[in-house]
Amino acid sequence: MIIGILREQNGEKRVSILPEQAEALVKNGNTLWVEAGAGDAAFAADALYLQKQVSVEPRDKILQQANVLLVYGAIPESSLQLIKEGTVLIGTYQPLFQYQLMKKWADQKLTTFSLDMIPRTTRAQSMDVLSSQANIAGYKAVLLAANLFPRYFPMFMTAAGSIAPAKVLILGAGVAGLQAIATAKRLGAVVEVSDTRPAVKEEVMSLGAKFIEVEGAADASKAGGYAVEQSDEFKQKQQARLTESVAKADIIIATAQLQGNKAPLLITEVMLQQMKPGSVVIDLAASTGGNVFGVKNNETILLHGVTLVGNSQLAADMPWDASKLYGKNVLNFLQLIIDKTGNLQLNFEDDLVKGCCITHDGAITHTRIAELIEQQ
Repeated sequence: MIIGILREQNGEKRVSILPEQAEALVKNGNTLWVEAGAGDAAFAADALYLQKQVSVEPRDKILQQANVLLVYGAIPESSLQLIKEGTVLIGTYQPLFQYQLMKKWADQKLTTFSLDMIPRTTRAQSMDVLSSQANIAGYKAVLLAANLFPRYFPMFMTAAGSIAPAKVLILGAGVAGLQAIATAKRLGAVVEVSDTRPAVKEEVMSLGAKFIEVEGAADASKAGGYAVEQSDEFKQKQQARLTESVAKADIIIATAQLQGNKAPLLITEVMLQQMKPGSVVIDLAASTGGNVFGVKNNETILLHGVTLVGNSQLAADMPWDASKLYGKNVLNFLQLIIDKTGNLQLNFEDDLVKGCCITHDGAITHTRIAELIEQQ
């Protein structure tokens, strides 16, 4: 079986499989082809793939002949036309937002596994790409904020005077938020955290941050680790409590997401105007609307004296480790669909295989995606 590793498009720096990870697939009897330059941005040169018995091949050849295609992001229309029926695509395709594209892929009779849809269960942890990439994004967000912030993060007492520590407000205590807390604390900041899930309070406090409590949150215990939509009454209470914290904050790291929906707007323009000049906002939810007023995805702007950074792919700025962790997620998933002799074996009785399969045999197989298409 031929597994093809494609070069990412649109400036994406990650690669689906690094050379040392590809070696394991080759030893299992698979033929691996990598597109020339696919790993360059992640510091994995073609020569390193060749050392692991991975062939460097032209893009068109890989698209036309591979049985399995590994590509982190979307595939351009021009490339899709070259892919044969029955080819398996594995990546992170945001099908809840790109469901019309998924319909095209189904019509082309491609089998699509979108790993950002894998059920978030204990068994799936080693394949949870959202967590592996969010961990990096939370870390990088704080470092980026520190670089943009015109003051120190830690407290300093010097002969020339004292410097107060930076105050950091983190919206959302998921994987990205928790890593952001840990990183900000290491840099010496005072950290406050807002999350609609009371269950995360203990984790937040164990990292040395203060948890902002708001009563009356909707139960998110069955949402697979995601936040859920809240009532208008709760939103009003939350906004009132956040207004106090925003006015004191020097840095905001926004990570709150709702699966398949726009990110909740938590910081309004009026609240933003209360921040001190020179303050910094890093919004990791920018691609789905953002948590902060005025944020634009993939842009850095100055609004009311506050630097707003919208970046939902911040993990890609650490392409080596991001690729390493993502590649391990992919390898673990491949073990579910490739047998010990290197042949494809799609077991749809497996809840993880079924849970992230979006298209197969000319149909949309994921119930939620199918419902979204029917509603159009």
